[in-house]
Amino acid sequence: MTVAGPVTLASRNDGKRRELERLAGGEMQLTLLPDGAPEVVEDGDTYLANAHKKAAAIARFTGGPALADDSGLEVDALGGRPGVRSARYGGPGLDDAGRTARLLDELADASDRRARFRCVLVLVDGDRSWSAEGTIEGEIARAPRGDGGFGYDPVFVASCFDGRTLAEVDPAEKNEVSHRAAAMRALLAKLG
Repeated sequence: MTVAGPVTLASRNDGKRRELERLAGGEMQLTLLPDGAPEVVEDGDTYLANAHKKAAAIARFTGGPALADDSGLEVDALGGRPGVRSARYGGPGLDDAGRTARLLDELADASDRRARFRCVLVLVDGDRSWSAEGTIEGEIARAPRGDGGFGYDPVFVASCFDGRTLAEVDPAEKNEVSHRAAAMRALLAKLG
């Protein structure tokens, strides 16, 4: 099912908008947050809680459908951390490189380096909502490799990429199997 009319993405990141719109394969036309849209604090304990809170707030603000995602990295040896707090891991003031360095420091002596990226998408349209989840499995490398991607991509070795980190993989190749791609496929299946 194609979602009628534009869907507001609960984000100001045009790169994320383009990626999700492409992953939707023409089934959704996404627009960025309009001026004056509220900042929604991601204080939920789960990806679903954060994504639903953002989508519901933006749907109320715009009066139309809204899509939100929340995603993160889960490391088995760290009990699933950084998880829902991935973007804030290590506290305020750390950039992607700082968060990645902290992660590698915590895993310095770990033999179990299994991890996954998880994404939850929520679409809210009036009083209806749909959610879907996607993951990509892998492990954490011992040091960053590659110039592509963002976040933890330089240390995440996806199981399907023959030892390459996500930062070493062509973006189109990565997006075919990413956690966001899996979540979007699952969401579209629920809408269909």
